[in-house]
Amino acid sequence: MNTIRSVFLTAIAAAIGLVALVFTASLGLMLAALMSVVLVGATLVHRLQPRAVRAEVRARGKQSAHRQPVRVWNDGRGTIIDM
Repeated sequence: MNTIRSVFLTAIAAAIGLVALVFTASLGLMLAALMSVVLVGATLVHRLQPRAVRAEVRARGKQSAHRQPVRVWNDGRGTIIDM
């Protein structure tokens, strides 16, 4: 009777362990799939954002020839003027 009970309890413990393993593995796969979708989405969003456009104002005449050029560019959030 003791041997049958121990075999039965061992089988129940193995079944519980197998269920826990399958549950944990499925959670891991769902997490990996979710992170993959988020990574692909972030990559696509980053590629679709506009690039910063840089422009320089050229100096006119002899008066402003010794000064540094004024740099103007748009970083996507607003125009920046560097004097």
